[in-house]
Amino acid sequence: MFQDNRGKRIIFLAHCVCNQNSISDGTATFSGTNETVLRLLLDAKIGIVQLPCPEMNCLGLDRGDKEGANRPLLEENSRIRNALIQTDAKRILELLVQQASFQIKEYIHYGFEIIGIIGINRSPSCGINTTSKDNAEVEGKGVFFEMLAEELSRCGFNIPILGIKDSEPEQTKESIIRLLNE
Repeated sequence: MFQDNRGKRIIFLAHCVCNQNSISDGTATFSGTNETVLRLLLDAKIGIVQLPCPEMNCLGLDRGDKEGANRPLLEENSRIRNALIQTDAKRILELLVQQASFQIKEYIHYGFEIIGIIGINRSPSCGINTTSKDNAEVEGKGVFFEMLAEELSRCGFNIPILGIKDSEPEQTKESIIRLLNE
């Protein structure tokens, strides 16, 4: 099965790497996509799976507050994080984690290689090494990626998870190149 031209190598990306239009107001670095990241992946001929945007799915495009961009970034991100840990949002996040986990399981079941998962550091939902909490950037994962990592661990999957930051383009490029060459 699947003996056609596909490379059978997959990477999962935080939604906003492909679509900056989904990011919280006042925080977009690019007009559309992070072209550097996408070019690296396209040149490596890796299939790209765009994860859902947890914040948009739980809180909407304005993240539940049209005035959010008027706050300092870490304060607004912390407000978003607090909204994401509420019961209704957690239920939605659980569904999103199950959908992502199902896709990963399917690819692995059929012999595809999951190169890794890329999140966005400092994000209240998709942070990997750092997240926003209590009006500061702190070590730890965002709410969505914490739940996803726990689910993958429960399934026994050991998939590299990489955190990048739009404000660190050279480090991002180097980290992705390392991930691709592992």
